[in-house]
Amino acid sequence: MTVLDDILEPVTNAFSCDVAQALVNIKAGETAQARMAELAGKCNEGLLTPTEQAEYEAYVQAVDMVSVLQAKARGWLSRHRAA
Repeated sequence: MTVLDDILEPVTNAFSCDVAQALVNIKAGETAQARMAELAGKCNEGLLTPTEQAEYEAYVQAVDMVSVLQAKARGWLSRHRAA
């Protein structure tokens, strides 16, 4: 995580309470959630085409990045609300 932490530190430094809270509240839209569920089901069955595999991997990477940003935002909020 060190490299990712280093890369995201300027983002974290730019947080305000409003920005951090907005990040915490982000969730995928209904269309994206439905597509991810469809692709996950096909992946579990081993039925993804190469194109679908690439799409699914892109969703997973995006969700992972948003999750990291949300964790950083929650940490930022806990530190700054306590101060």
